[in-house]
Amino acid sequence: MKILHKTPAHAQAIAAALADVPYPSDDAARPQALLTRCPAAAETPLIDAAALADQTGVAKVYVKDERGRMGLGSFKALGAAYVIARDAETGAAKGQTYVTASAGNHGLSVAAGAQAFGAHAVIYLAETVPEAFAQRLRGIGAQVRRHGAVYEASMQGAAEAAVENNWVLLSDSSWPGYFERPHTLMEGYLVLMQEAAAQMPETPTHIFLQAGVGGLAAACAVYARQCWGDAPRIIVVEPDAAPALFASIAAGSAQITEGPSSDMGRLDCKEPSLIALKGLARDADDFMLISEAEGAAGSEACAAAGLPSTPSGAGGFSGLLAAQADPGALGLSPDARVMVILSEEAT
Repeated sequence: MKILHKTPAHAQAIAAALADVPYPSDDAARPQALLTRCPAAAETPLIDAAALADQTGVAKVYVKDERGRMGLGSFKALGAAYVIARDAETGAAKGQTYVTASAGNHGLSVAAGAQAFGAHAVIYLAETVPEAFAQRLRGIGAQVRRHGAVYEASMQGAAEAAVENNWVLLSDSSWPGYFERPHTLMEGYLVLMQEAAAQMPETPTHIFLQAGVGGLAAACAVYARQCWGDAPRIIVVEPDAAPALFASIAAGSAQITEGPSSDMGRLDCKEPSLIALKGLARDADDFMLISEAEGAAGSEACAAAGLPSTPSGAGGFSGLLAAQADPGALGLSPDARVMVILSEEAT
């Protein structure tokens, strides 16, 4: 475990370095209005997980359980499918081909959205993504292409294919010149936090948010600040093999990082989304790196409590569990009320 406490200087440096980058949307009403018309868009539960609280020595652990979201098994269902639904409202989706790279559940959301609205999906996967996931994508109508050894290489392949074929690139990350669609996609994630805020019986003292490129964490953080102000301490958790946000905050500018492959595969992103980085530099308090062993321990603890997920999906709780080695570092006390997100089902 390694912790970086964000300072005003960190936030100011990122804001200056990313002056042309938009902040994440905080308009949850827009995606909520669209998703209420979707038959599969049922609210996911917030669970008062006493077993996890007991294990971590805090008063409460509230788990926002995204494992059943829209039948796709992940919060990602709220993202790309929402973008395609927005396009469908203007007649722009039907017959269109959407292309993306995916390390996991984002591809399912693109494929499901394309299938629902008469579009086509082409998903680029790195060589390390399991074939079982590729078969699942094909099962909902997507064309799958393998490209490169890591996610960033598959993303490059998808971007090149979009230009060559006049397809729509629908990434869950953002970079210079590519902001509009990921900004809308992240707006879809606000629904998750809007639900959680309404379900919470009390204001959390801490929120642990796992991050890959940072889209989920940034969307949740901006809405948490809108609801609760400065009351919760927001901690962003990444694998130490992929410290993209941690390194960028420390450096005061976006960083491309290096490291081995992580078993927290959906969090194994070596470069941050610029929109997410800008938002988290403003809205998060701390950035935390956890080891592979710490990620596995959190996943195993969730499974033992009857909440099975992957090391990626349980990454926020893994951060809370790892923090017990030095609870004072994050202001954790026996009366802390902690919120985490279980972001995907076990595979």
